Amino acid sequence: MIVTIYGIKNCDTMKKARTWLDAKGIAYTFHDYKAEGIDEKSLKRFVDALGWETVLNRAGTTFRALPDEDKQDLDATKAIALMLAQPSMIKRPMLDRDGALTAGFKPDIYETLF
Repeated sequence: MIVTIYGIKNCDTMKKARTWLDAKGIAYTFHDYKAEGIDEKSLKRFVDALGWETVLNRAGTTFRALPDEDKQDLDATKAIALMLAQPSMIKRPMLDRDGALTAGFKPDIYETLF
């Protein structure tokens, strides 16, 4: 099984997800948006699988700090452009387990995945 977890190193939810994976002995690769960014192809795959409404983290401070005009009339194209410019706006963590994607971290959902 190939597992990749996408996010930001200092995010509290990311820390919980990585701690959970470590405690279960699950090997994974960590992709840090801050250090590595995100390519458009990967981001479009996230959006195609989960919907831009799930992938775009509108609750985060990065999104809330945007000018109002950037937040209006959102669609997949505009959301992808925002997330490419500011990967901090991507929901965290994004878990890729053999190509199957899961957004966010909830221990009970991770239990069903592994």
